[in-house]
Amino acid sequence: MTFNELTLWLFSTLPFYTLTLTIILALLLDKYLGEARQYHYLVGFGWLAQQIEKHLNTFQTDKKSDETQPLRFNIKKALLGSLAWVILVLPIALLYFLYLNHLTWYWQILLDAIVLYLAIGLNSLHQHAMQVYQPLKENNLVQARHFTGYLVSRETAELTPTEMSRATVESMLENGHDSVIASIVYFIIGGAPLVIIHRFANTLDAMWGYRTLQFNSFGFASARLDDLLGFISAKICTLLYAIQGKFLTALANAYKQGNTYKSHNGGWVMAAGATVMNKKLGGTAQYNGKRVESVTLGCGENIAVEDIPKSILIVKRAAIILTLIVLLWQTISFIAFTH
Repeated sequence: MTFNELTLWLFSTLPFYTLTLTIILALLLDKYLGEARQYHYLVGFGWLAQQIEKHLNTFQTDKKSDETQPLRFNIKKALLGSLAWVILVLPIALLYFLYLNHLTWYWQILLDAIVLYLAIGLNSLHQHAMQVYQPLKENNLVQARHFTGYLVSRETAELTPTEMSRATVESMLENGHDSVIASIVYFIIGGAPLVIIHRFANTLDAMWGYRTLQFNSFGFASARLDDLLGFISAKICTLLYAIQGKFLTALANAYKQGNTYKSHNGGWVMAAGATVMNKKLGGTAQYNGKRVESVTLGCGENIAVEDIPKSILIVKRAAIILTLIVLLWQTISFIAFTH
């Protein structure tokens, strides 16, 4: 085959594999470039969200009565929160769909891969996990507690090595869905515009999706819409975790345990991931001075320090399996089209 013939063959074949090529390129960019250290777009997005929230959320707090005030749902605040969500989430995705979603296939792959790379955080997850794992291996509990605080909202000042390991594994399995698998799934379903919508919606849920006096009403739409957007991808992520071992048991635990967990989507993926690892998650944790009991997720032994890198491996394998499924699907489509 001559060079010209090879070039012609590539340009006639590769357009059938745009999804696969985009996902692979995005994962490679994430692996070798990692997360932006400066001028990260989510920092700017978060700042903008704070400014809008200050103007639209008329929350007033009285420190003396803050903890004793009952949570009441305010329709006006909920509508304003919904408006803020629309203002922040939809415009960029809509502009991308209208003006940047119809390029020549190779430019489309490059642009979409950059958007997907900016949305996924597999490299970042690995780094955050190692920031806890390495100090724990060296018995540096002060540093390990410090970096555990980057991952979870629970109080970390008195966490034991086992509790820090549990918190880190829970974070890896749940965020493996939120920041890796969900982004790839929604790229497959709706391309880069849907990836943008999911990433921004997930960020707003992390900022506003709390049952507090400040956000119970204003953050209602953010919390519910994030649950809705994550529903399909969480079930796919559960399958991708479960397929790595104890498939039926992992699915059964995801259904039984995940449905009783405080976060439906998070419960499903954590229960499946923990079952594959033959480990148990959940238990007690301290939040704002209050002891909270979480349901058991998974089955088997208690979490140990060495399970931290194993949890990251579960997420990496899930991303690879999903990419291979897309490759197989596009290959079958290519063969069917050419024959």
